[in-house]
Amino acid sequence: MIEELRQRGFTGIRAVGDVHGEASQFRAAIEGAREARLFVVQLGDLTDYGPDGAEALRLAFGMMDRKEGLFLLGNHDHKLRRALDGARVRSPAEAIPRTLAQLGEAPDGIALATRALEEIGRAPAWLRAGPLLFVHAAFHRTMLLTPPPPDAGRRRPDPVLSRALFGQVTGRTLPSGYPERLVLWVDSIPRGLTVVVGHDPRSRDGRPLRVTGRLGGEAVFLDTGAGKGGHLSWMDFPF
Repeated sequence: MIEELRQRGFTGIRAVGDVHGEASQFRAAIEGAREARLFVVQLGDLTDYGPDGAEALRLAFGMMDRKEGLFLLGNHDHKLRRALDGARVRSPAEAIPRTLAQLGEAPDGIALATRALEEIGRAPAWLRAGPLLFVHAAFHRTMLLTPPPPDAGRRRPDPVLSRALFGQVTGRTLPSGYPERLVLWVDSIPRGLTVVVGHDPRSRDGRPLRVTGRLGGEAVFLDTGAGKGGHLSWMDFPF
């Protein structure tokens, strides 16, 4: 992938964390990447919580049409597709119901929803690029051996896809209402590999968090709370 991007004139990859409807910040990330000739890998969760999920989808689709980037499958994207396909989903009012309302109010909402069904259905659940692996929630060693299923957004998650979308969870729910998540997976990252994730806002200072695991591999946590009172973060990886 890196050699292909080099041939197309890109100088590196810009990884962008969970957008959650913060379209203006997402626009800034995309425009800055274009100026620097960086290919954008957005880590999933384009919508929910924030003020403009419809525009976040427009920005993602426009970026894809210009072949300047892509988005990975996140758990909120997976759930949004199910809701758009007519399934009943459990969601707080500020998440899926808010996004559906934003699409309902948008003049191109039907077209956006139709394309979201298509693009989310085929979005990659993880992406390997040389010494980098990008995934929404958490790493599993199987991701180094097999490509993601081409229909990840349309299928019921198996254990590896569940790790990609939801992370390493215990099955317990915290007082905050969120699942209890572990980061033991960081210790399974081999030396020389950097895994870049969103999903889990581990940072305590508003900046992306870097963690080195027991085997010498590294994890970068890019979710800094966009749409939930924080801001959108991104990180550049030059070739």
